[in-house]
Amino acid sequence: MSGLHLNLKLISLFLLLSCFPGIHVSAQLSSTFYAKTCPSALALIKVSVVSAVAKEARMGASLLRLHFHDCFVQGCDASILLDDTSSFTGEKTAGPNANSVRGFDVIDTIKSRLESTCPGVVSCSDIVAVAARDSVVALGGPTWSVQLGRRDSTTASLSGANSNLPSPFSDLSALITAFSNKGFTANEMVALSGSHTIGKAQCSSFRTRIYNETNIDSSFAKTLQGNCPSVGGDSNLSNLDTTTPNFFDNAYFKNLLSKKGLMHSDQQLFNGGSTDSIVTSYSNNLATFRDDFANAMIKMGNLSPLTGSNGQIRTNCRKVN
Repeated sequence: MSGLHLNLKLISLFLLLSCFPGIHVSAQLSSTFYAKTCPSALALIKVSVVSAVAKEARMGASLLRLHFHDCFVQGCDASILLDDTSSFTGEKTAGPNANSVRGFDVIDTIKSRLESTCPGVVSCSDIVAVAARDSVVALGGPTWSVQLGRRDSTTASLSGANSNLPSPFSDLSALITAFSNKGFTANEMVALSGSHTIGKAQCSSFRTRIYNETNIDSSFAKTLQGNCPSVGGDSNLSNLDTTTPNFFDNAYFKNLLSKKGLMHSDQQLFNGGSTDSIVTSYSNNLATFRDDFANAMIKMGNLSPLTGSNGQIRTNCRKVN
């Protein structure tokens, strides 16, 4: 009877823990989740990502951002991939996502190939997580072991996307709070912000900075103004890292030391505040940044995953089965 009581207690404890979205049993996800059910999954995703990034380097940053914008809303559940319908409102039209989040076609291609190879096995949320890692590696960044076994949501949250994702206009305190709300330290927030060493941003997200702020290199601001007029040109693009925009390194942090952060939220990381020393450290030590970034990405991929019988394995990533 004692063994039975112990088992019942363990089951009760597991059920109790599963009621709290911030607490997970790590055994739910595994790096070898598809080893038997779809052994070619990771290789297939990698080939597709490498091909997409080779065609357009910016796609690497877009796929990384897609993972971040998915996980920070209601967990890493592929909710961001769901299209709006007459009876369903997704997250694609949220302020931080509208006309800026991209890479959906790459995910569609990967999903279609996986469905041909292992139908109904690999989740869209796992594809997004692996594609983010493979994108970073394709651009010269660090690798990490992606935990797998997430399932896909049947819901999305437009309000969550509007409120949970940090804004390019955020001050340091707002950035720290946004990441803290998801369980991240200030150090992890700065490490993850280092993803801005690749990719581009639209003029509308940095216009105010280059015309009105003083903590910006004047020649840098003037150069940017040539492609981002004070009125119009909202969708004109500029590199987040003007030094090595297609290579995942620590130049982003070096740029911050020179007051060459593109967006307000970027320069806030080095502006006389509590994160200045972290930025300085990463600017001087690429290996430390790479390690911290990889560990923070593993942590982000573990945000409130759907596992077991929760959610579903979508056949089409854009709609519920």
